[in-house]
Amino acid sequence: VRFSKDKTPYQPHFAGSFSRQGKHLRGGYYLRIRPGESFLAGGFWEPNKEDLFRIRKEFELDDAEIRKILRDKKYVKYFGGRFEGEELKTAPKGFDKEHPAIDLIRKKGFIAVRNFSDKDILSANFLKEVDDTYKALRPFFDYMSEVLTTDLNGVSLID
Repeated sequence: VRFSKDKTPYQPHFAGSFSRQGKHLRGGYYLRIRPGESFLAGGFWEPNKEDLFRIRKEFELDDAEIRKILRDKKYVKYFGGRFEGEELKTAPKGFDKEHPAIDLIRKKGFIAVRNFSDKDILSANFLKEVDDTYKALRPFFDYMSEVLTTDLNGVSLID
């Protein structure tokens, strides 16, 4: 930009990511402010192989709790009751492609996203909206923390 005739900034946005504290509290938060493309997100983007397998096995065993979270009134209000991101075209190796939870098992990550308009960003209420939105993610993070710190029998993996 400095030596260019076009002085448009290289990155015309502000963004920040925040990790949860400690190895047992995986996942994170992200906020991006950019004209026409602002959003916040939270969850598990590209979890490591072991975590992804553990999450998928949990959904295979019992998807009732995660479905309850996805149907929660606040989660639906802010995130549409779903996860964003990539997914496999078919079942991962070792999983039944006809399993009732295959829609969740095929996911490569588990991200909740809320988009904001420029008007939203400039409103006096924006910080409260961000806070309320992230609070709506708390049950999801609590659930995933439990999943990732226990084995399939519910036995703690924390020393």
